[in-house]
Amino acid sequence: MPLPTSRAGTSTQFWLLHVGGWGGVFLVGYLSLLANSKPDGFGRVWFAVAATGFLGTLGLRVLLRSFADQPPVRVALLLVLPALIVSAAMAATYEVFARLHWCGGCVSFSPLGFGLYTAFQMYVVAGWCSLYLVITTNRQLQRQATALLHATDTAHEAQLKMLRYQLTPHFLFNTLNAVSTLLLDRDTATANRMVHGLSAFLRYTLDADPMQRVTLKQEVDAATLYLDIERIRFSDRMHVTLDVGPDCWPALVPSLLLQPLLENAVKFAVARNTRGATIVLRARRDTDWLHLAVEDDGPGAAAPNADVHQSRTAVTPGVGVGLSNTRERLRALHGDRQEMCVANRAPHGFSVEVRLPFDVAGDGAR
Repeated sequence: MPLPTSRAGTSTQFWLLHVGGWGGVFLVGYLSLLANSKPDGFGRVWFAVAATGFLGTLGLRVLLRSFADQPPVRVALLLVLPALIVSAAMAATYEVFARLHWCGGCVSFSPLGFGLYTAFQMYVVAGWCSLYLVITTNRQLQRQATALLHATDTAHEAQLKMLRYQLTPHFLFNTLNAVSTLLLDRDTATANRMVHGLSAFLRYTLDADPMQRVTLKQEVDAATLYLDIERIRFSDRMHVTLDVGPDCWPALVPSLLLQPLLENAVKFAVARNTRGATIVLRARRDTDWLHLAVEDDGPGAAAPNADVHQSRTAVTPGVGVGLSNTRERLRALHGDRQEMCVANRAPHGFSVEVRLPFDVAGDGAR
């Protein structure tokens, strides 16, 4: 029977199974003749009958290919007459070779015997057609499932890239605006330092694949590039503290996971607070889990019991997309094996905590 996959593979598999199938039919019949002590001539006749079936079902294969888009019931009805013709040809082959005295013990068919033998061969031919349809249908379903999976993966990757690329425009606008201000103030050294930092950060964001993970060390280094740029903008108003456990550095995290969390803290805790704020980045390992947190001592969210990214968005339209996108990225990458919690801190401030599976390169890494 054929197993359609690629054209070359399908052809090879078809001939292997087709020859093997009809060879098996002949072998079973021949062994049956030996078991019943039939003359040797029976074997030659049975071989001729099997060869007729071999050639006849090749014609049925052509018809089945042309019926590939038809419903199964319609295919079955369309095959009745061709299968009957092949079966009758096999019965006629037996009759012809019997009359040629290939087999001394063979008797020519009566009309009733011819019909009964044709009906018997119809079972063999119908079995060939059924097996062909089962295998080809299964292969077709596999191809469709593979195509659907590929389309789903492509859409999934496109969604992650879209979410990732939504993170930087606001930051880029503010940075370029700050560079413009520095140039107007003739502070070219600081402006040059900011441009170099921006260039390094953008190079990382463009090179990072949203479908892959990076080590926490790489992610913190990229976050430091971002924070260094913001320090230039806000000077003494912004303070940053890193509190990362030494066993956390090799842990794998989604690329650019921290940047939107830090950007959220800068926007609402530093930029909107005349006295400035302190941002703390924490990381610790809890057996099989990695806990990350970005905290600030700013004013916090307007509605502590609400969805924080929505309440902060309510304060300033268009802001808060970073937290929302981070939620979606975590769901897309880790499914239910992740958590993201947001809350106000006492007496004031805001925190975003993320919990991810603790993986290192070579241990569950993609």
